Amino acid sequence: MSVAETGSEPRMAASAAPAAFSVVVALSVCHFLNDTMQSVLAAIYPILKINYALSFGQIGMLTFAFQFTASLLQPAIGAFTDKRPISYGLPVGMGFSLVGLLLLSSAGYYGLLLLAAALVGLGSAVFHPESSRIARLASGGRHGTAQSVFQVGGNLGTACGPLLAAFIIVPNGQTSVAWFGVAALIAMVILTWVSRWYGAFRRASVGRPAPDKTLAHSRRRVMIALVVLALLVFTKNIYVASFTSFYTFFVIERFGVSVQASQLLLFVFLGAMAVGTLIGGPIGDRIGTRAVIWVSILGILPFTLMLPYADLFWTTVLTVIIGVILASAFPAIIVFAQELVPGRIGLIAGVFFGFAFGMGGISAAVLGEVADIKGIIYVYQICSFLPFLGLLTVLLPKHTRNQTA
Repeated sequence: MSVAETGSEPRMAASAAPAAFSVVVALSVCHFLNDTMQSVLAAIYPILKINYALSFGQIGMLTFAFQFTASLLQPAIGAFTDKRPISYGLPVGMGFSLVGLLLLSSAGYYGLLLLAAALVGLGSAVFHPESSRIARLASGGRHGTAQSVFQVGGNLGTACGPLLAAFIIVPNGQTSVAWFGVAALIAMVILTWVSRWYGAFRRASVGRPAPDKTLAHSRRRVMIALVVLALLVFTKNIYVASFTSFYTFFVIERFGVSVQASQLLLFVFLGAMAVGTLIGGPIGDRIGTRAVIWVSILGILPFTLMLPYADLFWTTVLTVIIGVILASAFPAIIVFAQELVPGRIGLIAGVFFGFAFGMGGISAAVLGEVADIKGIIYVYQICSFLPFLGLLTVLLPKHTRNQTA
């Protein structure tokens, strides 16, 4: 039986609060390192486009290759480890990312770039569901706060990737990507320590009573709620994909900025998302995750509608507002879904992280084709209407097992 399925999970986590907090922080640091490595791929797209004469469609396929492996495998890994936890799976998974980075730094043709992207995605497929599970176990009952702390590391890593690319990879070329392999090695060391803690936690849980898996709502109501949450993740990640894959090209074409300046502008947006992620969980613990979901998806609509027509200054301001509000959604969605389906922490985390990756990858490929046909500015005009889907939040139940909203 998985530790995640023990009925005494909150009490056990609370009893180990000092050690548990250090585990959450360690996971956040590794999330930072993991997502820094991931974001390097998107951050060097302008370089790869020039070096390999790539179309926007081919750039979209690179994102698809990375996110397809992550999307395909994360739910399966989450479901498997719910039943058979693997204590040392995290450092092994990080090894795939290391190999992918080294291949990305030395790839001589487009096919190898696709393989490198897929390997980095495979590392993420192992990392995200298991790390999310352990963060919840170490939360001491503050599930939203733990998810925010864990996820903010990823957002900071995603934000720092373009910044590091601007100052390391742009001046030194594609081969300098190999230096980011050091981040993978550091993460493997930290995750080995986390895995030891997780193993000890599991051993201490032997013989605990079986959990109460009773659903707070009918199976039909739960399924409708999960579909709505998936559609909200779909909305969020299409919009985020338009930034991570194409925002640098948008500001270069619209405002004539340099490649380095475009990377800095992308960093501003991704940094704002890190702030939103950090505050979203604690606010959700206080006022309810449903309320956070309402505001974070539908609340950005006026700003997304203005963005395609703003000047450079207001574009920067609007992206900060959008990033902060939009990013608060994901920790709330994860916690809401996990409380709808008790005892399936890994599966739910894998499904939603995997779905987020998958929708980001598919939408990047589609948006790349649209940009080739209609232009990059048109992409942001059509994406500006996506937050209307936030109205679907009205279909979510007001109560889950552990919260009110």
